Formats: sequence, structure tokens, C-alpha cells
Amino acid sequence: MKKIVECVPNFSEGRNTETIDTIAEAIRNTSGCTLLDVDPGRSTNRTVYTFVGEPDAVVEGALAGARVAREKIDMRTHKGEHHRMGALDVCPFIPVANVTMDECVELSKVFGQRAADELKIPVYLYEASAEQDYRRKLPQIREGQYEAVKDRIVKPEWKPDFGPAQFIPEWGATVTGARFFLIAYNVNLLSTPNQAHRIALNLREAGRGPEEPGRLKEVKGMGWYVDDYNLAQVTVNLNNYRVTPPHVLFEEVKKEAARLNVAVTGSEIVGVVPLEAILAAADFYIEKENLFVLDEDQKVRLAVERLGLNSVAPFNPKEKIIEYIIDQDLDEPLAGLTTREFIEEVASRSSAPGGGSVSAAIAAMGAGLGSMVGKLTLGVRKFEDVDAKMRELIPPLHQAAHALIPMIDADTNAFNDYIAALGLPKDTESDRSFRAEQLQLGLKNAIDTPLSVMKTADTAWDALADVAAYGNIASKSDVEVGARALEMGIWGAYKNVVINMADITDKTYKKETLEKADVLKNRAGEMCRKVLGILDSRL
Repeated sequence: MKKIVECVPNFSEGRNTETIDTIAEAIRNTSGCTLLDVDPGRSTNRTVYTFVGEPDAVVEGALAGARVAREKIDMRTHKGEHHRMGALDVCPFIPVANVTMDECVELSKVFGQRAADELKIPVYLYEASAEQDYRRKLPQIREGQYEAVKDRIVKPEWKPDFGPAQFIPEWGATVTGARFFLIAYNVNLLSTPNQAHRIALNLREAGRGPEEPGRLKEVKGMGWYVDDYNLAQVTVNLNNYRVTPPHVLFEEVKKEAARLNVAVTGSEIVGVVPLEAILAAADFYIEKENLFVLDEDQKVRLAVERLGLNSVAPFNPKEKIIEYIIDQDLDEPLAGLTTREFIEEVASRSSAPGGGSVSAAIAAMGAGLGSMVGKLTLGVRKFEDVDAKMRELIPPLHQAAHALIPMIDADTNAFNDYIAALGLPKDTESDRSFRAEQLQLGLKNAIDTPLSVMKTADTAWDALADVAAYGNIASKSDVEVGARALEMGIWGAYKNVVINMADITDKTYKKETLEKADVLKNRAGEMCRKVLGILDSRL
């Protein structure tokens, strides 16, 4: 799955539209970057850019913006209400999807080193990237602002992490690091601003002070009145939505509001939000209300409805959820084809897509048929006695089918890595050594992907066997085809593991991988026979 990182660089220019636009264009034109928002402020004389992309791309995007700032921003003439210390003041990297905080820490260090080397500027690390506690928080590093950089930067304890330990008058200094995604979230109340603020004080982490902290961690907030909406809001920043997610804040506001006899009328997310936070809300309400919802789009709809995200402005998932803005389907050129197009692509004069991609597709359809029969049994009056059973069996089949879909493309991509390695030069001994190393890596990728297909498909067997035992017997042939397809998909993936193993030189890897593959292939045969036997015994 695609790795997504958010970058939110703050540049010390909010009035010169040419400079603001040029920085935006530099980021927008960086391959792999999607610019989500440009927010300039005249009084602050500062512009906040928000863009996302895969890890390497966001580093390039941040550097592209920094190059423009180096040329066009002069801190010697800068004045503004917002605290600042450099032309590119702060540049955080934020994990959004399939990326760890440690990876973002590394990205910030790569950016810091490259910016310092290329632009000859001092760069400090903060938050998760910081190496000293006394300079971990942004206010600590930025104390005294730009005007204090000249005197502080020459002190040993304030030596930059990257770049020269000297004052660059036209630039100042830059801070970069990794932090969690911040969600700006408001809960709507039919109340006075004082009541909204009272609720915020009870909930925000700082509370009313050290002697009376609030209940929720990683929450900053207050209460206010919004004339445009004609209602009050508890307005918060969720600094770590994995600690306090939006649905927890929303439910706690509802409790506080009930004590004050005021009504909650939905909520709003300001800016964009990671899919993970929305799905966490859906899972909470699914469990709370004992619902049965599997499809992602239905989960998103449930979260939007329960949180009242449409209450003051339309919440369009394609415009508000980061993963949907980027459109991850671009990573699945094969899986995104029609059935006809996929078959024609397989039938074309090309070695990829081949048996590996086809095996993943067949296995996905096998698990999908099992999921279908479970869903056709669930909720049918004559099968009410197995309703609870179907609720247990459908999720693993549904999940296996969906997890196998991206593997259709993954197999072809892995094979393409090997083909690319074949084209590497082999003129010198160094060339030949590097080529051999890359060929081995390419082969291992071409093996690990079909092995993952086998492992993922294998997770469907136990549920498929129980669907055969308890599902609607009128769908017997569908389960039979599903079992055969699942077995064939695993068998085909096994053959791809074996054929790519011939040239592997790592004997330990070869032995251990083949043993794992053999176990999965043999189990597939046994489980297929078991499923068919169960179905025959029911007649």
C-alpha cells in the first residue's frame, strides 16, 4: 500500500503574492506531491503550505519550496505578528498512512542535511527528531525569534544540527522534525460561548491549570461563538488522534453538554483528515451499536453521520480524507482495469502481467465468493439461527478478498524490478557485483509477493469451510467454485515462488521459504477437499 507523508512548511511571507505563488508552484510541480492548501496571512506575514506524497517526494517538495524562499525572502526586512526565526521557519514531516514516526524522523534529517548542504543554512531538529530535550519544543528553539538567532547560534548548546553555526542575516534559521498529524476539530453546541468554554476547560489536557487538569490527553481547546453558524463550538486541536481521536472528543462533549442541558448539533473537521481517524470512529459506533458494516465507503458514511460532519458544511470524503484526495487507485493499474481489459492485458505479448497476477486475481475471487455466500445467508429469515455465525465468518473472507486485490499489481511490479536489474551495466567488476546484488533483490521480491498471496489467501480457508457447513445450501456451487479458485490461486502463487527460486544464491532463504510455501500449498489442497466434502455431506 502507498506510503503517505504530510509536510506543512511555514514560510515567512504572507503579503507578496508572487513569492507565495512561486513557492506553491515549486511544490505543486514536484513529482509525487499533491498540494492540498495554501494559507497566507497578511498580519502574520506568514504562509502555511500543506502537501502530501510518498516519503521521498515530500522531501523533494520541501526542498523545492526552500530553494524559492532562499532566493526571494529576505528576513532582514521581515515584520509580522507570528513568531518566526527563518525564511522557511518550520518544516514538519507527519505520518499519515503506512508510515512510522521513525521513518518521518529520518525524512526530516535527510531534508535538514540536504537543505543545509545546498542552501548553506542552519537547520535545527525538533519534536520526535530532536536529540536534546532542552531543544525539543519549537518555542524553546525559537525563543527570542529571528532577532535572537545572531547571538544564540554561536553558543555551543545552540549549535545547529545541520549547516553552519553562524548567522545568515537574509535567512535566519530553519527548524524541521517529525510530529503527529494534528486534526483541527470543532463540536457544535446550541449554547452560550461561556458554556462551550466551560466544557473545553473540563476536557482539554491543560484543564484549568496544573491543579485542575482536563480529562483528555493531547487536546488543546477552548469555547467560542461562531456568528456565521449562529452557534457555539468547542474548538480543539487533537495533537495525536491515536491518543484522543475525534469520536472520543465528540462523545465526551456530549456527556458534558448533557450535564448543562444544552444540545450538540454535530461537528466539523477543519482542513483534511487521515482515513484512519474516520475508520476508527466507524469501528467505535459499529461496536457500540452492534452493527455489521464491512465496506469502507459505508464505514465512512457511518462516521460522517454519527459525528454530524455535514452539520455546518458538506463533508465530501473525496475532498476531506487525505487518501481519497491522492486517489490510491493510481497505484493499481491492473486491478483498476475492467475484466475484459485485464484479460486482454494478460493475453498480450508481454511477460507481465503473468501467472502471479492471475493467481492473485483468482484467489481474490475465491475468497470473494465465500464472502458473497455468507452475505446472502446473513439476514435471511430462514437462516436466522446462523446469523451470529455469519457475522463471524464474513469479515475474514471479505478482508482476504480485498487484501488480495492490490497484490495483482504488486506481483507485476515485483517482476518488473527484476527485469530492470537485468538492464544494469556489467562493464566493470563493480558494475557486475552491483548488478548481481540487485538481481538477487529482484528475485526475492518476485518470490515474497506470491508468498504473500499464499499467506493472505490461506486466511480465508477456515471461514470458507464454515460457510460451506452453515451457509445457504442453495449457493453450493458458488462455494465449490470459491474453494477451487482459492486452491488454484494458492497453487499458482506457489508455482511462481518455485520458478523464481532457481537462481537464488542464499541457501538459507531458499530452504526456509520453500518450506513455508509447501505447507501453504499442501494445506490448500486439504482444505479444498474438506470444503467440497462438507458440501456433499449436506445433500
